Amino acid sequence: MSHDFAAQKAETYAVWDEIAEAADLPDVADIDYAFVPVEGADWDGAEAALSEAGFETARLDDEDGRPYLAARLPDQPATAMAVWLGEEASTRMLLPLGFQPDGWGFEG
Repeated sequence: MSHDFAAQKAETYAVWDEIAEAADLPDVADIDYAFVPVEGADWDGAEAALSEAGFETARLDDEDGRPYLAARLPDQPATAMAVWLGEEASTRMLLPLGFQPDGWGFEG
């Protein structure tokens, strides 16, 4: 089954619009992306690919103790386009390595 990037992009822009309507947003933010592993995921390969592309990475557990890979792009423009460009790039890198996108957030 192929990944639906058009649906992912539409969801990202819709969520961004909801956030922007409810709050004053910073001009610059650290954008965080979460990726969940599937069986056989290549954690080391994923971290290496992300690091090569300028992402900071961390292996974390969610509130239920399930592991996920966090990828951060520091000091990015706080825009829907910036979120999407990082999300698309990281998703394209990680799908072949056994990770599925599982959301994003930002600090700024």
